This record gives sequence, C-alpha cells and structure tokens, in this order.
Amino acid sequence: MSELHLARGYRYAGVHAGVKVSRKDLALIVSETPASAAAVVTRNQCRAACADRTDRILPAVGVRAILISSGNANCLSGPQEARDDERLAELTAEHLALSGPGAVLTAQTGGIGKPLPMDVLAAGIPLVIEALGEDPASAAEAILTTDKAVKLASRQFEHGGKTVTVTAIGKGSGMIHPDMATMLAFLLTDVACAPDDLRQVLREATGHSFNQTSVDRDTSTNDVALLLANGVSGVSVDASCVPFVSAVRELCQELARMIAADGEGATRLIAVEVSGAPDEDAARELSRAVVTSSLFKSSLFGDSAGWPRALAAIGAHAARLGLTLRKEALRVTCEGVVLVAGGHPTGHQADVRKPEVNYLIELGLGEGRATAWGCDLSYDYVTINAVTKSDPLETHSPGLKRRLLVEALSYIRTFKGRLAVIKYGGAAMLRDDLKDAFAEDVALLKSAGLQPVVVHGGGPEISRTLAQLGEKSRFEDGIRVTDETSVKVVEMVLTGRVNTDVVTRIHTMGGQAVGLSGKDGGLLQARKLKVEGKDLGLVGEVEHVETRLITTLLDAGYIPVISPVGVTKDGQTLNINADTAAAQVAVALGAEKLIFLTDVPGILGPEGTKVSQTDPATVQGLIESGAITGGMIPKVEAMLTALKGGVSSAHIIDGRVPHNLLAELFTERGVGTWIK
Repeated sequence: MSELHLARGYRYAGVHAGVKVSRKDLALIVSETPASAAAVVTRNQCRAACADRTDRILPAVGVRAILISSGNANCLSGPQEARDDERLAELTAEHLALSGPGAVLTAQTGGIGKPLPMDVLAAGIPLVIEALGEDPASAAEAILTTDKAVKLASRQFEHGGKTVTVTAIGKGSGMIHPDMATMLAFLLTDVACAPDDLRQVLREATGHSFNQTSVDRDTSTNDVALLLANGVSGVSVDASCVPFVSAVRELCQELARMIAADGEGATRLIAVEVSGAPDEDAARELSRAVVTSSLFKSSLFGDSAGWPRALAAIGAHAARLGLTLRKEALRVTCEGVVLVAGGHPTGHQADVRKPEVNYLIELGLGEGRATAWGCDLSYDYVTINAVTKSDPLETHSPGLKRRLLVEALSYIRTFKGRLAVIKYGGAAMLRDDLKDAFAEDVALLKSAGLQPVVVHGGGPEISRTLAQLGEKSRFEDGIRVTDETSVKVVEMVLTGRVNTDVVTRIHTMGGQAVGLSGKDGGLLQARKLKVEGKDLGLVGEVEHVETRLITTLLDAGYIPVISPVGVTKDGQTLNINADTAAAQVAVALGAEKLIFLTDVPGILGPEGTKVSQTDPATVQGLIESGAITGGMIPKVEAMLTALKGGVSSAHIIDGRVPHNLLAELFTERGVGTWIK
C-alpha cells in the first residue's frame, strides 16, 4: 500500500465490544467540525435499517460521526430493528455531546436475521470514544467480517494553492455485486463542499468503481458509500472541480480493486477492460458480464486463460442488449499476450498464475470503453459460505465424522515415523490465512508422527524487494537471472525474512522448528547452473546435500525449515530453485514422500481434467505430448528426478486451499496428484 495521507479534522477508533468473540467489532469516525455528507445506498429491497436511515437523512450538513459495528447486520431482525439502529445514534450523540442523533450516521455489517446485542454495543460506545486517535487503522480493522486485510487509501491534490486530502476506509469480501453502492466505504475529505455536489461526485465515482465490481453476484442488504467534507483545509470545491472528482473516483476504484482481490476464497484479482463498444454504458455492462461469469471465474482458478468463456459471456449479454457482434473484429489480450485476433485463437499462452490478471477485450463497434473487477471462484468460496460461517462440527452427521476420523487415523498410523520433504511456495505464501494454515498443517503432521522437512521458495517477495530497491527482475525460461547485487537480496529475503516468518508461524501453531540456510554447515553444496547460450549469473544447482544437520534436528524432535541458498566450494553464494532443491533434499534423506504446494489443482491430463493418481512413465508421456506445459514442466521433472533417486512417492497439491496438505495425506482419494 502506498503512503497513507490523512484528511485533516478527523479522529478514528476501533475496539472489541463483544459482538464477535475476540476481534475488534466497533468503529467510530468523528469529524472535529460539522461536515457535509452524502451517500449512495444499496437498492436491495430487503435492506437493513441503517441503510434506510442513511438514505432518508442524507444529503445533509452537520454530520459529526459515523458509528460502525461488525458481526451483526441488524437486518431482517425483527420489529425492533429500526429502533435499535436509531438508539445507537442517540447514545453516540449523547456521549460525544452532539446536538442530536441526526449528527451521527450508522452502519452495520455481518450476519442477517438476528437482533443487535444492544447491551454489548451500548457498553462499547464509551470505550470506542475513549480510544479515538489520529490513526485510522484500528477503525479499518474493526469493520471487517470475512475480509483478510484492511482497506485504506488516500489521494491528495492542490487547489487554490493549498493541499487537499481525501482518505478512504473500506470493507468487503463476500456478497459483492453492488447496485448503486458498495459494501462499506467511508471517504473523508478536508474540503468544504455542498451536500448535493458531494452526492453528484460520489454517484459518478460509484458508477465507475464499485458498481463495476463483483465477487459472487450477491448484493448485500447493508451496502453504503459515504462521503464527508468538513472544510478544515479552508478550500471550497463543487462538482465541477476536476481534481476533486478525479481523486474521489480514483479512491473508489482503488477500494474496488482491494475488495475484488480480497473476495472470499479468491486467489487472484481479475481486471477486464472492454473497448470498442458502441458506448460507455454498453462497455460497462459487457465487462461486468465477464467478471460475473461463474464459468470464466472457475477457469481462472484452474489456471486456464478462460478467453472462450469470456467471449461466450460477452456474446450472451450482447444479445440481451440488442447488439450485433462481428466475430472477425474480436480481439482478446491477456497480460500483454494476444490470445484471439480476428475472432480466431492465436495459439499463444498467457500466464494467469499471478495475483492480478488483466484482460483487454476489443469489439470494434465504437468508442465505448470500461473496466470491471472481479476474482476467481475457488473451492474455498464454498467452504467459507457452507461451513466456516457456522460450526463445522454441527454441519456433518455423526456417521460422516466417524468415517473421516477412522480414515484419517489409519493414514496417521501408516505414516508414523516416515519422512516427508515439503516444498512450500506459490500463492500459499502470499496470504496470511494460507501461511497460518500451512504452519498449522506442518505442526499437526509432526504431532501425528510424520517427520516433515520444509524447503521454501519466496520468488514474489524477492521481486517486490528488488523493485523497492529500483532493481528489475529478469527471467530466462522461468529462472531468475541473479547478479552480484540481486543474490544478496535473494539471501536476505529467503533466509532473513521468509525463513524466519515460516519458523515463527510453526511455533505459533504449536510446533518446534529451526530455520536453516542452505549455506549452514555446507547443507546445499552447489555449482553454477549452466544453460547453453544463456548466462544466468549466480544461479546454482545442487551437487551434494550434507544431511547430518537435518537428521540431527529431526532426531531432536525439530522441524527443519530450509531456504534454498547454496554455496560453492570457494564460498560463492548461489540462488537455487526451490523445486530442485527440495527434490535433491528428499533423495539425500531417503524420504518417503516429496510434496509440492503449487498454484494448480494438480497435473492436468489431455482433456484438462486433474489426474488423481499416476506413475512416472505416464507423467513423462504427458510432458512429451504437450499436455504438461510451461512452468509445470520443471516442477514435474524435479519430482521425476526424486522418484528415480529413490523417493517412494510424490504429490502435487493446490496450496491456494487451506489445509490441502492434510487432506492429501490423510484421506483415501486425496485432493491433488499422487505420482507413485
């Protein structure tokens, strides 16, 4: 996140009142002076009382505070719903010594159908007022529900020789398909602006941001976007002030992107721009049609570029709009790679295994252009909404639970005392919830009697760090070209940052881990990797694995966590691919299993379906036939090398799904691909 600038004249707080079990759940934003305010509110006909109240009293002047609670939506909760909402405004106004409840706006988010715990919230209001301060982070945290990250952003611009600031706080992860509003968004500025002008600016911004965002096509009952202007900067603007309009629009778009990227179960943000539509309205509708297509979203989760489903969605929606598409004019570009030209596939491949994937779909019908944002659709979306939002133990029958326990315990008995090398990388290293799930799995495996050894990657973190230092990352055939400067960054990130984080998380989950560099004790003895016709710099390949340090730690009951940094005989540091390092470690230790956490469900066969169980000869045939392509080839080849070297079996599993490591090992069918 870029540097956060704070609009003057606002204070913030977030506390744990008790609506949730432990997390912060009550937030307050206070303007030091009366502010003008406008809102855009959901048009859902079953909307909550707070949304009704906001729609009724805004636009207006004299607003001083916004009280937001999370964990309970106070929607469809009974005849007291509206009275409870009004009472929260009254209590807040009383404690802040304001003129009346009209100076306080309210918002709630969370589960639908239960009355608010008014005694808890009433007791929490004095606490949140006492906690007021300059930092908005606690308030941004307190409004979250299934979100994985806080959403804060800001913009500044010059007007009349003075600096003006707009600060934004948002939340949203599920039930994201806005209709004239967003999930929750609070935009705070220190300009002076009339309420009607604020509403015009906010509506325009919403139409180009939140209304172009979809996670699951479900419109919430509590959606609201608020824009407050308190005039503390001494600058006055109206709806014709281009810098102000642009700042609000850009902020709304940034929040929209954050929300789409944080979609429930999402592994990547998807941006779809449609150009060449007859007009902007058509472009907006057609771009939304793509990001809301379940087939398109599912294909992205499976690492397919998904352009056939994108065009199918556009074709279907064009028919609804009465548009006639010309197939020969269609062009689809993904991540700069042209996939379709003249209505025909080019045969080129685009890498969609990234945190953000961008599409440009050109229609050739006019000048209309618009962008929509969404995310992929993963297994985890169903898990979050079907199980984890209730008590998992209550969602299964006793018979099913007994069968699951018997099946798992039988595998635990089989694996007790066996050694498994786990290569940890990909998207599983990019999100805190997945990092914690991995650490918990490793600790549980150890407690169940398996002996895990972790070899981790860290490519995205290395690239980010190099970029911050003004260095560009360069790759040859998927291998990072590493010079004298970047090898120091590689070592710093892998050994000093990523390794430490993995070890700490395993400790937090009850395990005992020890971090190792491949240089420690000559653990990964390496030589420079030579590729004909290419100079990869300080990239290495493993010559020898010195296992004594690893086995000593295993015998003492520790979990070794290894960063893939090697050392030559003359002491030169080399960057080693984590996949090949893990394979060589597995061979040297005589491991029972080699497990790769990746960003795909497993090995895909010729028909694009996952192969659950296979053997090395079949896998080699899939490589030769072209069924396995791109970055999967070196991963699979590393596994085949390990199997040839004596490792009994190898697994490729999807690290984007929490606890897939346990599901693969302790269930009969598994969840990935098992090569044995």
